[in-house]
Amino acid sequence: MVKLEESKIIDIGRVLNDKKRPLKERFRALFSLKNIGGPKALECIESCFIDDSALLKHELAYCLGQMQDRAAIPILVKVLEDASQEPMVRHEAAEALGAIGSNDVEDILVKFSSDSIIEVAETCEIALSRIRWLQNKEAELVDNNPYASVDPTPPASCTNIAELQKILMNESESLFNRYRAMFSLRNLRTKESVLALASGLKGNSALFRHEVAFVLGQLQEECSVPFLAENLRDTSENEMVRHECAEALGAIATDECTEILNQYLLDEKRVVKESCEVALDMCEYENSPEFQYADTLQKVSHN
Repeated sequence: MVKLEESKIIDIGRVLNDKKRPLKERFRALFSLKNIGGPKALECIESCFIDDSALLKHELAYCLGQMQDRAAIPILVKVLEDASQEPMVRHEAAEALGAIGSNDVEDILVKFSSDSIIEVAETCEIALSRIRWLQNKEAELVDNNPYASVDPTPPASCTNIAELQKILMNESESLFNRYRAMFSLRNLRTKESVLALASGLKGNSALFRHEVAFVLGQLQEECSVPFLAENLRDTSENEMVRHECAEALGAIATDECTEILNQYLLDEKRVVKESCEVALDMCEYENSPEFQYADTLQKVSHN
């Protein structure tokens, strides 16, 4: 948690809640609040759930989960219960409750695991499984997650790519176990494991496909670009999946990614259009001299 004067936090919160500001600036304000943490940051984030951008609200919920602050639970429960919120926002609220991992929310997750919106119901099932997994003393295994994310499930203990891909694509398996295979493949960080993951973009569940795209964005491997581009280009694809594919392309940030993203800046789906805007900002940052210098320093420090 970053210590900052309350007046400064409020100023950042004003940027987040200012609809006249470019979305990329509001996103930066949000992630600043996430890193700052504390009651005032939570208050600023909560006030933004009345916004009309589903993409931004979904990101609000994601950040609340990543902050791991139990004080965010009432905010997230309220969002999950609000049927007027977009499905992708309610889904992210449920996932965030699972990320925080408190058994106090088991009842609410059980209730909404039969929600009429399949992505919300499936997310609640996964979040519930994660919380119950955390309660098990056997859950104290080492999580070799090379990223700074709180994942919806732990990785599988298996490291055999063929076996993991088999679980990943087994539609009769629980989503919890398929996610575990997904995160184990991610943690391997090889071209073979990335290509195995990319096959998941053909899974039946939109929620599952969206998580595969998110993980490919974390990996930032160029070999996944054709697969992400294919799902983004498919206008019949769930907008939640297309949005995540766009942001993954933004994280990979090659010239090809920039070219693809520019093609969908006027997409008829607002969440896809806005995701491309944010993703192009990510491309610009990833290719900036400042990022290249910071990335070099990080690599040197790891060697």
